[in-house]
Amino acid sequence: MFNADVVLFNHSLTPSQEKNIEALCQCRVVDRTTLILDIFAQRARTHEGKLQVELAQLRHMSSRLIRGRTHLERQKGGVGLRGPGETQLETDRRLLRERMMNIRKRLEKVERQRHQGRRARTRAELPTLSLVGYTNAGKSTLFNLLTQSDVYAADQLFATLDPTLRRIELEGVGGVILADTVGFIRHLPHDLVAAFKATLTETREAELLLHVVDISDDRRTENIEQVEYVLSEIEADDVPQLVICNKIDNLDDVEPRIDRDDQGQPIRVWLSAQGNIGIDLFFTALAERLGNQVFQSTLVIPPIAGKLKGVLYQLNSIQDESYDDDGYCHLKVKLPKREWNRLLKQEGTEIEQYIVN
Repeated sequence: MFNADVVLFNHSLTPSQEKNIEALCQCRVVDRTTLILDIFAQRARTHEGKLQVELAQLRHMSSRLIRGRTHLERQKGGVGLRGPGETQLETDRRLLRERMMNIRKRLEKVERQRHQGRRARTRAELPTLSLVGYTNAGKSTLFNLLTQSDVYAADQLFATLDPTLRRIELEGVGGVILADTVGFIRHLPHDLVAAFKATLTETREAELLLHVVDISDDRRTENIEQVEYVLSEIEADDVPQLVICNKIDNLDDVEPRIDRDDQGQPIRVWLSAQGNIGIDLFFTALAERLGNQVFQSTLVIPPIAGKLKGVLYQLNSIQDESYDDDGYCHLKVKLPKREWNRLLKQEGTEIEQYIVN
């Protein structure tokens, strides 16, 4: 009727639905997942990003292989070319499995390299801040402003796919690592969440999440809920957050400010990264939050609690170690409060009795 070349669906389709609709419409049918994957494929710039997108595309494609070449329905067998060989569909699936296995191995190598980088930053006692938020909320623009970088930023979906890390200096805090990550979106395909696991690890292991919100977007509440949902999917929902209400220059009568909770701790900062408005308030809030996110104390551990000392060494949190005449170990420790709270859950709150100051 409309002589359309492509029909788009704003939700996922099963392989059979896609096939039947294509037969009915006599044109290409693209569902939401396929469209997002296509956009990701266009935006990926680094070798790692391209691998991650290709893996997600192959996972999606593996459930949509249709044998359309009947003349290759069954090929010749192997030894002596006798007996039935594998079908074309089986050949395609085998090639897909082999390619996916190869990509996974290469991404595992990338993950090991990232883990080594995180260990080095932990040893250097550099806290990591991760920018998260709905796609096109202004994360990369804020990142460029804070770090004086030239990361690609544009008014489009998924302008950032590849994580970028930069060190910045904060007054009263010192050096911190700022990470720019991929933007989230409603109904983000599970294949993409799995493929970008290495990238999203920077978010899961951050000391503080900077949740950037396009406050001028009419659907901001839904966008916030979707970001929270994705954070829970990647097990980062327990990481403390500072909400950045961005793009206030698109609203009338909204001034830059800091919102605080009942304890006076900053929870929201209103600013405009594009207009360089309210950035001083952002740094103020950041310094206050990071100052409250570190647990630093001296523990006196009895000989029977040697396991706890081993755990603290694994967390790279021990700054000084000494022993008294009774064999008690005196440890000066410094670690993110989130890690300390997690340690209390794992080892039991009775370890608090070892704190002397």
